[in-house]
Amino acid sequence: MQQQRPAAMGGRIVVMGCGRLGSRIAAMLDGEGAVVTVVDSDAYAFRRLPDNFRGHTVLGTGIDEDVLRRAGIEGANTFIAVTNDDNPNIMAAQIAQTVFHVPEIVVRVYDVARAEVYRELGLKTICPTTIIADMVRAQVSVTASGRGGS
Repeated sequence: MQQQRPAAMGGRIVVMGCGRLGSRIAAMLDGEGAVVTVVDSDAYAFRRLPDNFRGHTVLGTGIDEDVLRRAGIEGANTFIAVTNDDNPNIMAAQIAQTVFHVPEIVVRVYDVARAEVYRELGLKTICPTTIIADMVRAQVSVTASGRGGS
């Protein structure tokens, strides 16, 4: 029997960023039964959410504590920061961690060195740069020993 994830058990989740990734994550978690609120500074971004999305949207920046409160961060089990910019992602994640004491925080960070630093501070970091580099490398058949040299 497959174990249910916390989101499927009615968790409250705030997603910052409604781009391709944020909207997909929000739709997936909403479909699993989580109560999802999406925060974005661009109202047009919310068009990416599917028509059957049952969650909420909040217009504003996720580094503003009042915006986060409107999004329900004070009762959230999880905060996910997935904008295309490391700085607001990290700032919002730190606010969620230190001000609102959200138990689970996941943050997308493109900068490899910064991702490691924030991982050490207790944030779950996802670094697309590392993940994609590893995936591309796995697809390349050339090895170091395959270098020519006569």
